[in-house]
Amino acid sequence: MPKPKPTWTQKLHDSKDLPKVEPIDERLSKRWGSGTLVIPAPVEVDELMRHVPAGKVTTINDIRAALAEKHSATIGCPITTGIFSWVAAHAAEEQRQKGEVQITPYWRTLKTGGLLNEKYPGGVEAQRKRLESEGHVIVQKGKNFCVKDYEQVLMKF
Repeated sequence: MPKPKPTWTQKLHDSKDLPKVEPIDERLSKRWGSGTLVIPAPVEVDELMRHVPAGKVTTINDIRAALAEKHSATIGCPITTGIFSWVAAHAAEEQRQKGEVQITPYWRTLKTGGLLNEKYPGGVEAQRKRLESEGHVIVQKGKNFCVKDYEQVLMKF
């Protein structure tokens, strides 16, 4: 009998020997320079996302910067931080569907440039509705949507 697929919440709490700080390898150094890179644990990303209050937003890059500072690294890993924000979003939605009220407000975490994240539960439209219900104005930028003047309500960690 096949092993049951882990839930999003189980994935969120599976740290897989993370966090860890590693030297930036040659492949990444072309884009990110030299130094060290922190590969965060999923729960660390979730914890930062949980601290964004209604009326505020943050970006993946701000979360990466906070993780780098926490671990005394040069940068936070862009790949795993993005993946773990996606896991946190799906875990929060899974918890909401079970009736939990205190979920991670993942819709307040934006992509670079204040863009909405199409990979979050319900896609851009669901994120848009949640953000608008908190008073944010969403505008279209080409094919993408973003929070208007998001820099003015950006939460720094």
